[in-house]
Amino acid sequence: MSTDTLMALRALIIDDQRTMRSIVRRLLSQVGIIDVTEAAGGAEAFDLLEAAGEQPPDFVICDLHMEDGDGMAFCNKIRRHKNGNIAQIPVLILTGDSDSFLHEVALQIGAVNVLTKPISGPDLEREIYHAVGFAC
Repeated sequence: MSTDTLMALRALIIDDQRTMRSIVRRLLSQVGIIDVTEAAGGAEAFDLLEAAGEQPPDFVICDLHMEDGDGMAFCNKIRRHKNGNIAQIPVLILTGDSDSFLHEVALQIGAVNVLTKPISGPDLEREIYHAVGFAC
């Protein structure tokens, strides 16, 4: 994939820990994705998606456990959104939780994949390619 294509992607990071949002932003930057918006929780992220109109992010990276809700509730809420542009946004769950049952539930709710922390830049890049429908 060309650098120009990567730079054209828009990302939304949802995590209640500022440090983790910074780490994910840095990983995205390393693979060429610089148009990144951050939210500290699902409610803030949902408001950002509503405000994005016809230009929502190309994908979302969301923590599983957050103070104001969890990644599964967020994913479920956008999958049921009346705006198809929002309902179809690929959601990658990024979590430190290794509970395979929770991972399976997240996938059933509509997450594209569940990734475990820590994750490398190349691994994240590969997952993003898959999530947005690009060939690796």
